[in-house]
Amino acid sequence: MKKSIGAKTILYPTPVLIVGTYDKNGKPNAMTAAWGGICCSSPPCVTVSLRKATYSYNCLVASGAYTLSIPSETYVEAADYLGMASGKTEDKFKTAGLTPVKSDQVNAPYVKEFPLILECRLIHTLEIGLHTQFVGEIVDIKADESVLAENGMPDIEKMKPILYAPAEKAYFSVGKKIGDAFSTGKRLK
Repeated sequence: MKKSIGAKTILYPTPVLIVGTYDKNGKPNAMTAAWGGICCSSPPCVTVSLRKATYSYNCLVASGAYTLSIPSETYVEAADYLGMASGKTEDKFKTAGLTPVKSDQVNAPYVKEFPLILECRLIHTLEIGLHTQFVGEIVDIKADESVLAENGMPDIEKMKPILYAPAEKAYFSVGKKIGDAFSTGKRLK
């Protein structure tokens, strides 16, 4: 029997996304967000939802662009810190020991040390409630060669991305492969 636990922000898995923006003075900023994901195939788009109270919110609105850097397990401490501190009062890149790199596609920085980067041009904004959802068209993806599979695409086992568990307020790693998409269920078709 299922037990109701009420309406909550629980969805598994939840990605750990590092939102890169520049402030009005060109200072690079990075913020951890977990409310986001792919939202369209053509054009390729991704969403991220931020509260208006965050420094990154105003930076994103002003620039019309953002990056999403995907950290590996190695950087869980830095990723957590980027979600707790404010770029308004701190140089988060310096404190976390990370390197900002100017995107060559959009007006936003990304994190050099993280293996996968999505460069996004803001195309839509939706005010929902406490959060505003930003839809960005993915104009380029950059990946460290060390995390690419033989087919030239990112390999999740090599990337070792961090997953966030909202109910537990904890970070987890990716588990083992259990099947192939668009194949495993063919027997039932």
